[in-house]
Amino acid sequence: MQARNRMNTYFGLLILAILILTILLFKKTREQAVGICATALDQTVRKNTNKEKALAFIRERGEVTNQDIRNHFGVSVRTAVRYMDDLEREGAVEQVGSTGRSVVYRIKS
Repeated sequence: MQARNRMNTYFGLLILAILILTILLFKKTREQAVGICATALDQTVRKNTNKEKALAFIRERGEVTNQDIRNHFGVSVRTAVRYMDDLEREGAVEQVGSTGRSVVYRIKS
């Protein structure tokens, strides 16, 4: 009988330990998920802000190249292309030329 009570006590403690570990791991995972979401939101806000600034830059200059965008914002080649592709897809700008240095972007009329 004592052995059975001791066994039940150990089993209960094991279940309690597993429950506590699960709660702690869930809390940490939730905090990580919130951090990831906050980072993604921050990146999206920054990207949209830069796209709005790019539109203002294009209005000011009349037309720009990817190189102009890269130099003005200090971003990578890929980021400049991504901004301009997004703006073109949104219908805000039009691409003149097909590839390379001959490509310029203008506000879509």
